[in-house]
Order: sequence, then structure tokens, then C-alpha cells
Amino acid sequence: MTEHTVSADTPFRTGFVAIVGRPNVGKSTLLNRLIGQKISIVSRKAQTTRHRVTGVLTEGGAQFIFVDTPGFQTRHKNALNRAMNRTVTQVLADVDLVLFVIESGRFGPEDEQVVKLLPEGARVILVINKVDMLADKARLLPFMERMSGVYPFTEIVPVSAEKGQNTAQLLKAAMPYLPEGEPIFGEDDITDRSERFLAAEFLREKLFRQLGEELPYGMTVEIEKFEAEPGLRRIHAAIIVDKAPHKAMVIGRGGERLKRIASEARVDMEQLFDSRVFLEVWVKVKGGWADDERALKSLGYE
Repeated sequence: MTEHTVSADTPFRTGFVAIVGRPNVGKSTLLNRLIGQKISIVSRKAQTTRHRVTGVLTEGGAQFIFVDTPGFQTRHKNALNRAMNRTVTQVLADVDLVLFVIESGRFGPEDEQVVKLLPEGARVILVINKVDMLADKARLLPFMERMSGVYPFTEIVPVSAEKGQNTAQLLKAAMPYLPEGEPIFGEDDITDRSERFLAAEFLREKLFRQLGEELPYGMTVEIEKFEAEPGLRRIHAAIIVDKAPHKAMVIGRGGERLKRIASEARVDMEQLFDSRVFLEVWVKVKGGWADDERALKSLGYE
């Protein structure tokens, strides 16, 4: 990633930056790209991100504290989705800058719903993602002009989070909107989330990837035991499903699918934690958890 040159008399800037948008526009991919490390799980399936995930980038005289939010939900009305939507609105009220992510060439009713959430007077940069997927590049400028009339965006920046195109320019555009102030996190910190939380997220990502469209909505991961010692993490995790048939679906024939899920998650954990990982995973049935406020709180949903 390109570093910005900063003179000695330029004040340091530190600020909180929310990444918002409808489900599946590439918010988590953008977060991972900006900080240069995978901390937020990625899937083609909507509703992958359910929690607030913070990524930290300290570079060129500034500390960006990025907050990746769940995609704002309009289709499901259960307790889980209400909790996810509360997360989005709470984040928007507490940040210095908003990155509103949409797909190149597409702005629909779900995107409009997110615009309505933007606080009055908020500084918002429109990030037009997936420009590499736009077949006719000549359509980009007219689309940017159209979007400039939707909201008084401070900047409009087209990027490809997947390919890393123009993401350095996005940081350059965002930096002046951060307030002057000392860094909050250490120079090498990349997230405020615990290893325990990240382990659950990586395991949940592999569920999305392995089950695809079969994946039941009422599914989550609970870390029941997490022990860290030099060079080793011992992790015991339960995959929570809503119905008994879903348990068999996750386990797969002869347990092969569950083994594959655990193996792939372990590889990601070892890379991020820079440690060997002993991972034990099983599946539990907990009916109605996604619409049970107490169960959601115990599983870490806000």
C-alpha cells in the first residue's frame, strides 16, 4: 500500500470511519484491503457480517479506525436483524467519517434505505465498488454524476476492493476528514477484536463457503473454550443451528463437511494468530436462537 509523505510540522490525525452499505456490496472486502489483513469475513451470501468489526490502519501521519458494519436489513424482521440494524445506526452516530459503499452501476431501493440512515450533516464519501466488473467503463462517469445528486457526498471515489484498485486514493481522500489527535491504538495493531471473536468469525465464514445457498439462516458459532499459550491456541467451538436437519447438513456424509470447515478455518486462524491452532468443532441444535433476545446477548450480539 502506498504511504503518504507527511512533513514534520503536519499534525497527526486519528478518526473513526464507518463502512456502511446494503448487504453484499463488498464492505468486508474493502476493510480487509484497506488494512492489508483479513479480519472481516467475506462471502457472496448476504448477511455475512453480523457484528461490528473494527480494523486499524496507521499510515502516513494518520490512524484510521475503520468500523465494518452489518448490511442494513430490510427483508427479515426477527431479533437478530433488529440487533444488526441497531449496530448500523449506533455506529453512524459515533464516527467522524462514513464510507458509503455501493456497487458500480447499481443504486436500488436497499441502497436508498441506507442513505436515509445517514445522520444530517455527516461527512460521507461515496465508494463505488466493483468497478472492475463494469463491462462498459464509459458508464462510470454518468453514474458518478447521477449519484452526486442523491446526497451531498464530500467525495466520490470509484474502487475495486477485490483487486485493490484506487484504494490508496480512497485513503488519501479520507485523511483530511479525520480530526487532529494522537493515535488511540499501537502502530502495529490491526483490530480491537479478540482472537476468540476472530476465531468464531473465521469458522462462520467457512460455513458460508461450504454450504453456499444451502446454508440455513439460523446458524451461528459459539467459542466455548479458548486457551492461548506461546505458539499454540486451543479452541473448542460449537456451531449453533436452529433445527435438527440442519445439524446433519453441516456435518455432511461421514462427517466430511464438518472436517473440511474446521480444517479451512484452522488455516486462516494460524495465519492471523501466527501460531499453531488445535481446533475442535461440533454442532448443537438450539431452536429459535435468532429470535431470542437473551440467546443473542449470550452469543455476543449487541
